[in-house]
Amino acid sequence: MNYSQRATLGAAFVLLASGAWGAGAPVHYTADAAKSSLEFSFVQAGAQNKGRFTRFPVVFDFSPDALAASTLEVTVEMNSLDTGDQERDDTLRSDELFAVKKFPQARFSATQITKTVAGYEAVGKLTLRGTTRDLRVPFTFRTATEGGAPVGYMSGKATLKRLDYGVGQGDWKATDQVGNEVGVSFALRLTAAH
Repeated sequence: MNYSQRATLGAAFVLLASGAWGAGAPVHYTADAAKSSLEFSFVQAGAQNKGRFTRFPVVFDFSPDALAASTLEVTVEMNSLDTGDQERDDTLRSDELFAVKKFPQARFSATQITKTVAGYEAVGKLTLRGTTRDLRVPFTFRTATEGGAPVGYMSGKATLKRLDYGVGQGDWKATDQVGNEVGVSFALRLTAAH
C-alpha cells in the first residue's frame, strides 16, 4: 500500500468515526406545552384526588447511542397547580404545604439516563419546597416524524413521599387525612431543535 492509498484509507476512517460520533450526539428536545401533561394524585379523607401542573418546561438532551451524554431537566411552576377546586388549590399553595410564595419552583435534574428492561430511567435529584433528594424516574421514550419534523413521546410515573420534602407542616404532618405517598405521572410530546 503506497502513501496515497494509506492517506485515503486514513481519511475514510476519520470520516467514518466522525459520522458515528455525529449520529450518537444527543438530540435537544423541549416540551410541547399544549400537548404535554404533568399530573399528581393523592389520597385525602380516604378518597383518591388528582391534580395537574400547567407550566413545567422540559429540556431533554437524548441519544440512545450516547446515554452518558443524555440529560433531563424539568422545572415545575408550583403556582400553576390545578385540582379543579379553588379552595383546595389555595390550601396546597399555602405555607403548610407547597409554600409557593417562598418556593415558586420545583426542579428535577437528571444527569444519568440508564436503559432498563421496560425502557429507561432518569437518575437525578428533585428539589421541592427547598429540600433536595435523590430520585429515580422510569420512563418510556419513542420518536416519530410529524409534518417532516422529528418529535419524541415520553411517559412515565413515580411515587414520592410528601413528608420527605416537608410538604405538610403543623396539622398537615398527619397522614390519617392526607396520605404521605403522592403519585406523579407525565405524558410529554417533545419537539427537536432544528
